[in-house]
Amino acid sequence: MDTLELLLHPVRLRIVHAMSGGRTHTTSDLCARLPDVSKATVYRHVGLLAEAGMLEVDGEQRVHGAVERRYRLHRARSVIGQDTAAAMSLDEHRHGFAAAMGALLAEFNAYLDRGHADPTADSVSYKQHPLWLDQEELAGLIDDIRSAIISRMGNEPTPDRRAHLLATILFPFQEPPREPPRPGRTGSP
Repeated sequence: MDTLELLLHPVRLRIVHAMSGGRTHTTSDLCARLPDVSKATVYRHVGLLAEAGMLEVDGEQRVHGAVERRYRLHRARSVIGQDTAAAMSLDEHRHGFAAAMGALLAEFNAYLDRGHADPTADSVSYKQHPLWLDQEELAGLIDDIRSAIISRMGNEPTPDRRAHLLATILFPFQEPPREPPRPGRTGSP
């Protein structure tokens, strides 16, 4: 299974999210973090990610006669690079978007179901802002967003930090405006 196929799955995306920040987890830990997913499903997807080298064994210990492994995310292997994204077909983009939205919806529901969710205090936001941009303005916006995110991606987990899931979605949703015909001219030459 290639990186694209592995990551374009909602459960595997959620496992990758849970492993971010240099943390290590056992499969049992991941089952507790994903209570809406069956244990068999979590174990199967952890196995696929480990087999592909996206999860690395960080340690092992015996627990009740069985070997329990602690996994760490191999970050460089768990991203879809720009070259791969550029080569994706339209159907692969549809599949990827659906997987991302499925993972996002499941993560948000898990947040709300924890019993102590406070969307206002937690600065939860899911706003959408239609923006009219030319190509230069779009490139500038992407650079600004990328800079803001990259400058914080190296933050390590600390007692006063909570993991936040930031999902950026950007695509043209309308055709560009057409110039109105000039008075006295028809549409044909």
